[in-house]
Amino acid sequence: MFNTMTLVKVVGGIGAPLLIFLFGNWAATVLFSTGGGHGEGNMQAYSVEVEGAAAPAKEEAATEEPTFEDLLAAADVAKGEKTFGKCKACHKLEEGANATGPYLYGVVGRDVATAEGFSYSSAMQEHGGQWTPERISEFLTKPKDVVPGTKMSFAGLKKATDRANVIAYLATIGG
Repeated sequence: MFNTMTLVKVVGGIGAPLLIFLFGNWAATVLFSTGGGHGEGNMQAYSVEVEGAAAPAKEEAATEEPTFEDLLAAADVAKGEKTFGKCKACHKLEEGANATGPYLYGVVGRDVATAEGFSYSSAMQEHGGQWTPERISEFLTKPKDVVPGTKMSFAGLKKATDRANVIAYLATIGG
């Protein structure tokens, strides 16, 4: 029932593609090698200290991060509009057009929890104050940490540049 010809076909069917793959891998390695290894023929460099020579100046390893004000001043409104795509599922930009979240028309500078017709959580109502760019940025970092008990289930925007871009975009909408 099971003869040697069938066995040869099975082994050939498995072995041939494997050999082709291995040959292709070897050929690609030879053709596209950058020579970055430490094998024979590769040159290595060593630094030699010379007495009396001035040591090269080291650049500061930790560069200062720009402030939020700097990021906001350099914000890209077009990128903010693109990043706002993450917000569109729950927020509308038309005045009075509440959805899962309140409308964001004129939100920059508006008092917290004052979008007409939206039912805010008690935590958000107690948060109070105004939506300044700094407060919006803080909130968008991780809403549940800033206002525990908020209805907003958004995980947040980790990058400060993304937050600055979105806030710059929102500042162009209404107000």
